[in-house]
Amino acid sequence: MRPMILALLLLASCASPAPEYLGARRHDLDVEDIRFSVFVKPNEAEVIRLGYLSRKDRRRVPDLMMRAAEEASGCKAIANSLKTRIPGDTGEGRVGLRC
Repeated sequence: MRPMILALLLLASCASPAPEYLGARRHDLDVEDIRFSVFVKPNEAEVIRLGYLSRKDRRRVPDLMMRAAEEASGCKAIANSLKTRIPGDTGEGRVGLRC
């Protein structure tokens, strides 16, 4: 039973891409001390914030997600293209890229 619980905890701590991004190249990076996993496709990136942040610290995350997408892809993030599944969510977002 304990090995199963440990395995579930390890899986829960991993960043997995949305089904549309399976097979996309993964990049792990830090931007201003916040860790992100970025899955890059030719014209779009999915950015996942890793770790806990207080509500106050989350305000700056959308801009950092855009930077993380640019750093991981080498492309320019399209202004105002960041979309999240839940409005205001800072855990996951998709960014349009101009390469």
